[in-house]
Order: sequence, then structure tokens, then C-alpha cells
Amino acid sequence: MPDYKLHCFAESGNAYKAALMLELTGQDWQPVFVDFFNGQTREQAWRDDVNEQGEVPVLEHAGKSFTQSALILDYLAEKTGQFGPSDEDEKREIWRWMLFDNHKFTSYYAALRFLFCLKKTGETDVTRFLRERAMAAYRIVDAHLTKTPFMVGGRLTIADLSLAGYVFMPEDTGIALAQFTHIEAWKARIQALPGWKHPYELMPRAAS
Repeated sequence: MPDYKLHCFAESGNAYKAALMLELTGQDWQPVFVDFFNGQTREQAWRDDVNEQGEVPVLEHAGKSFTQSALILDYLAEKTGQFGPSDEDEKREIWRWMLFDNHKFTSYYAALRFLFCLKKTGETDVTRFLRERAMAAYRIVDAHLTKTPFMVGGRLTIADLSLAGYVFMPEDTGIALAQFTHIEAWKARIQALPGWKHPYELMPRAAS
């Protein structure tokens, strides 16, 4: 039996954050496929048994279940002793960037990708708004990465893994990502880490 089980699917960048953390820290873990696109997370039985919030990822470990990617990353950093803060100042800085990620960096980009690429809505006022907001968040992170190779403390932390959730997804959202040269260099540093895998290689994929 694996030490950890992660309810996930490959198209979920939020699930990728947890999966990549498990992989990079060398944990014995098993992905549990969630059929999101056919409505599994909306089923009452799934919400009753797995996650009342109706979302992935869900991490199972030591008889407990954990939801929300930032909390899962924090839990895994504590359990593995890897990629967490070295002191209280770093802890606050890590959470500052993870909250920014959940509220803006991942939030706008993920919503844009879901509508424009996966649901194929075409260009709408909503996708234009989301693209503008995503690009604004990307500019903030790109500027921050002019000063440091990683988001906090000059080394990989769970802040990086949080922001990395969607940056490796292959779909074209209409944003010229190459313009964010410091984010691109940061991505290359993450890809060079032993154990790094693309999200579509790390978890079961739902959509064909």
C-alpha cells in the first residue's frame, strides 16, 4: 500500500502542485483518477465520501484526508522536511505568494484555460477579461523573478510548486508566454530538478 493517495486528474493544475511535490520529495504515492469532465466531483456520493467542496486534489495519508492545494503543500513540507520555510519570515513570505497564486496567478489563468481551451467557448468578453488579469499577475511574478532564481529564499519552496501548477500545461490560451522571460527561465530551473515530470505524465489524463 502506498503511503499517500492523491485524488486527481492530469488536466488539473491544482492537483499537479501536490503530485509534483510528492514526486520531487520521493514519496510512495498513488494517483486515484477523478473523472471530473463527466461530473464525478458533482456527485453527492463523491462529495460525501471524498470532498464536500467538490474539488481536487484530495490527499489521503495516515487515515486522514486533506483538501486545498496550498494546505496540502504545507502539510507535505512538514511531513517530508523538504521545500518548507527555514524560519518564520520565510513561512510568511511563502504564504504571501501562495495566497497570491490562489487568488490571482493560478486563478485567472486556470479559469481562462478551462473556458478557452477545454470548454472551447471561443473568444468572449469573459475570456478577454481573464486573459488581461492573468497577464497582469504574470507580470508581477516575472518582475519578482528578476531578483531571485526562485520565489522565496533563493531555493525551491512550496511557493514555487504552488505557482507552477499551470505553467507547464500545453494548451494555447492566447497568451504569448515567451514574453515572460524570467518565468520561462524559472520553469527551466524547475524542469531540471531530479524527479520533475510533466503533469500529463504524472497523473491519469481525463480528456482525449
